[in-house]
This record gives sequence, structure tokens and C-alpha cells, in this order.
Amino acid sequence: MSDTVVVGLDVGGTSTRATALTLSGERLGTGRAGGGNPTSHGAERAAAELLSALRGALADVDPARVAAGTIGLAGAARLLADPAGRAAFDRAWHDGGLRCPYAVHGDALVAYASGTAAPDGTILIAGTGAITAQVRDLRLDRVADGHGWLLGDTGSGFWLGREAVRRLLADLDAGHTPGTLGTAILTELVGSADIAPRPRDTVDATVQAVTRQPPIELARLAPLVVTAATDGEPVATALITEAAAHLAESVGRIRPTGAQTPVVLGGGLLTADTLLATAVRAELGRRWPDAPLRTAGDGAAAAAWLAARDLPEVTDPSALHAHLFPTP
Repeated sequence: MSDTVVVGLDVGGTSTRATALTLSGERLGTGRAGGGNPTSHGAERAAAELLSALRGALADVDPARVAAGTIGLAGAARLLADPAGRAAFDRAWHDGGLRCPYAVHGDALVAYASGTAAPDGTILIAGTGAITAQVRDLRLDRVADGHGWLLGDTGSGFWLGREAVRRLLADLDAGHTPGTLGTAILTELVGSADIAPRPRDTVDATVQAVTRQPPIELARLAPLVVTAATDGEPVATALITEAAAHLAESVGRIRPTGAQTPVVLGGGLLTADTLLATAVRAELGRRWPDAPLRTAGDGAAAAAWLAARDLPEVTDPSALHAHLFPTP
């Protein structure tokens, strides 16, 4: 059993991370590469980043020792349905020296497994986008939101950025002087907080600054909202409260009233110590007072744990999880 190794990969749009573990939880190696999401970057480039991270994790490990692996990524279903994309990942796996099988799971399941070993529960993710999923027997069951910036992702980083700009434009239309948040947004978008003699000129410049970029770039304004809310700025505080309510509502679409299974919080907006994370915890605690609230951890390690738990040598998956993710 001490010779057996499992590999986990957490593949995101901006980075790919890999971890090699023994079945006792010893970390033998880690690797990191660029974004490897095939939906964002194409299958060939994504596979190349996966291979780079994989080689880093296996630098000091004989690939023949690896008995199983798991790849977690957003859009897993699309990869599995695309023969060319799956072939590219198969080649990367083989080029890394691996001959064992690997499983592909959605990033929501991997995030859930990084927060708890419980087979049933809920995962809520809020970063650039937002999605909620119900987990049953460590498989994704029902899903809410995750509809993308155009149709959903309410309460996400994109949503916060877009709503902050909307409120700025409303203030400018009404002839009001923007508050602290509006000033910060204006400076970020057009380089100055000065209002033109004709306020409509500032409105037009703001709109042009937004529309010249991909819409999802509005998510980069979210930290300005969080910072302003921390300082007590009224508009930012209202946006944080509204975002928390939206995220809790998406959980409520699929999570039964009175459920006592864990809720895991994932994504940059909820894993950091932010005012939004605090507000979301308060909302979830009010709606599901008996449910443990957990925070997502190392996705690559969670992917490796998912690979390990299906091996016959692992008789106590929960103990292995506790070793990998000790409770603070």
C-alpha cells in the first residue's frame, strides 16, 4: 500500500495544479502550469498545460506507482462529450508516463470534496461566476445557476462589478456626485474620478470603457466593492447584502428546508475572509441552522482523494480525508 500513488489535478481557467499522494496521505510532489480549461483555451493547449503540471508533480515519482487519477475541471461534461478533446487529454496522460485510468469530474464536485468527506451535501461557489450544486454519494446531482454572465451567475464577482457600474451610471444620470465606490470604479475604468462639465460625457466614457473589453472583465471590479463595503460605504454594503441573498437563494432552489448535511463554500469570494463570505455564512446559518459550514481547500489534493477512495486498498476514506484536510 505504501508504494501506491494517486494523482489529482485541479484544472482552472487561469492555472492548473497537480498533486501526487500516497494512500497514507504523504504528498510526494506538486506541479503548477497555466490555465488548462479546454472550453477557454482549446483542447490542445489545455492538454499541454495539464502535462506540464503533471510532470511537475511526478518529477520524483515513478509513474508506474500511480494506480489512479482524477482530473477536476469546469465543463467536464463538454470534455467527455468531445472525442478530440478527450483524445488530447489521453495523450497528455500517456506522455506523462501514466498507464492507469483517470476520471474526469466537474470542478464543483472537487471543490466540495476539498471541504468535506461527507457523501451528501451542497457546494456553493462564488468567484468570477457563481454556481450551486447538490452532491449525493459524492456525485453531482441537482445544479442551480452557473448560467454564465449573460443569463445568471447572480451574486458573483461579475455581478458585483456590473451592478457597481450600473449604480455609478445611475448617479451620473441623476447629476449626483458619486460616492467612494463610484469614484473608485470611475478611476479604474477611465483613469480619473473627475466628472466632465457635461456629465453625459463621463457616462459615455464609462460605457465605452466597459464595452471595449470582454464583458467578463467586469469581475475585476469586485474587489473594489468588497473593499468599499469593508469601509462601510453604503452602496457597496447594499451590494454585498444583495449578493449574499442571491447566493443563498440559489442554494435554496436545490437544498431541502431543514437539511443538516454540510455546505461547502468555494471560489475566491467565499474562501477568503471577506465581508461577502461573512454575509453568506450568516444567510446560510439563518436558513439552515443545523448545517455545518465548511470552506473549500486544495482542489488538487481533493481530486487525488477522489481517486484514492475508489481503490480497494483504501478502507477508510474519511480518515485519509481528515489527514489531508485537518480541521483548524
